[in-house]
Amino acid sequence: QFVNPEQPGYVGFANLPNQVHRKSVKKGFEFTLMVVGESGLGKSTLVNSLFLTDLYPERLIPTAAEKINKTVKIETSSVEIEERGVKLRLAVVDTPGFADAIDNKDCFNAILSYIDEQFERYLHDESGLNRRNIVDNRVHCCFYFVNPAGHGLKPLDIKFMKAIHNKVNVVPVIAKADTLTKREVEKLKKKIMDEIADNGIQIYTLPDCDSDEDEDYKEQCRQLKGAIPFAVVGSNAVIEVKGRKVRGRMYPWGVVEVENPEHCDFIKLRTMLITHMQDLQEVTQEIHYENFRSDKLANGGGGGERTQRKSKYRNKLDSVDKEEKLSEKDRQLQEKEAELRRMQDMIAKMQAQMAKPAPAPAPTQPQQNGAPPAGKGLRSDAIVTREQCKQMKSGSHQQTL
Repeated sequence: QFVNPEQPGYVGFANLPNQVHRKSVKKGFEFTLMVVGESGLGKSTLVNSLFLTDLYPERLIPTAAEKINKTVKIETSSVEIEERGVKLRLAVVDTPGFADAIDNKDCFNAILSYIDEQFERYLHDESGLNRRNIVDNRVHCCFYFVNPAGHGLKPLDIKFMKAIHNKVNVVPVIAKADTLTKREVEKLKKKIMDEIADNGIQIYTLPDCDSDEDEDYKEQCRQLKGAIPFAVVGSNAVIEVKGRKVRGRMYPWGVVEVENPEHCDFIKLRTMLITHMQDLQEVTQEIHYENFRSDKLANGGGGGERTQRKSKYRNKLDSVDKEEKLSEKDRQLQEKEAELRRMQDMIAKMQAQMAKPAPAPAPTQPQQNGAPPAGKGLRSDAIVTREQCKQMKSGSHQQTL
């Protein structure tokens, strides 16, 4: 006999979140993080510190001579992390060579192209026939590293953030915060936020807390919002301090602990990334991807099977129209060539007739008494005097007698 596991009067739809949880855990999660910044700011070290893994085991640091002709490249490293039965496929997109050249006005075009390519690939997969196993390679978050020695944002930082803030969630990060004092960090944070607001840059903001949330979560969100931009320090070395092992950096004047909130914002950055990872994916899906999709469809794009068939049919019609136009042009050219040949033949005949010599005049027989031949008049070049006329008359009269 089937036994109801619940108490009487309990329907059971309160277990729906547990079903979603089991399904999500079984499927796993996907997240793509992009790190952008100048070389030497500790991007790779910070990423390895965030996820307690080594994403770049075989990376070679280029020399100064190799950096001269180096351009911006896109390097993607993927790793599967499992924690308490939850699997996460993490993809980290690195951009070595960014801001290393003398002229950096177009150094971020490769980054923008990569983000658009991932949107285009997802749109093509979403519009295709097989939509079950779509791999989401879209960039969900971008850590932009600001140089702590720059006294604020550089023109390149502002230009890049304005070009990318409509495509991805931008989180500004102050690298190597251990080179600054607490007062300098607070001053630099305020200046960066003022420059971001003055230039109209839209960075990622944490969602507002609901009224039914507990006070601890509200306080956590408030502290995370106040910590932007995050001043972080990254390190993979484990140091023993006062009998306990911590990750940090050792200096002659002391030890900087990476996971100590009093030393840097590393813990706050990781908490923001982990606790709001689902919100980052939703903002990417509902805002950035939808904007790209609407623009693509408005311009006649799409990438689906139907669009491909339409494009093939349109190309076929265009080819037929081109062939018809070419045949019509050929016919007109043939008619013009035939007419031109007829005119050339007529001109050749006329020139041949004009080139023939004129026939010589027949010789005239002299008449008696100087009279002109019968039926013909005098020549136009003959000059007849009055005496000659009298002689001609007298001669004709004698002949008559």
